[in-house]
Amino acid sequence: MRKNSIKNTRINGEVQRVLAQTIRGEIKDPRISPFTSVVAVEVAPDLKSCKAWISVLGDEQARKATYEGLRSAEGFIRSRLAREVNLRNTPAITFIMDQSIEYGVNMSRKIDDVMADDRARQRDAGEAGAEGEPGCGAGE
Repeated sequence: MRKNSIKNTRINGEVQRVLAQTIRGEIKDPRISPFTSVVAVEVAPDLKSCKAWISVLGDEQARKATYEGLRSAEGFIRSRLAREVNLRNTPAITFIMDQSIEYGVNMSRKIDDVMADDRARQRDAGEAGAEGEPGCGAGE
């Protein structure tokens, strides 16, 4: 099975769906943040290992706690995966913390700040131009 085969793509999607569902609704560990999402999943072609990119919206402490909670629940998650997805082997899951969502939110906030500053500068420049030259109207 090639790495980018249709079958492997379908397996990746199904494993991602089951992981997200399990993390969201079935794990009762209080360390796991409710703002946890499964960004991507890559199952090895031999179906023995799996990398799951996890994103947590929050501070560094919430990310660390969620990571530890997921590591401790790995056996439960793997058993749910074995029950839900019919594969020859149930892959061992490696969780990788991904900050792409947080990075995107941060960049969006910075863009909004720059746009607001630019609008304020244009508004200030427009007011200064209107006040600076009296008597330059079209009818005078």
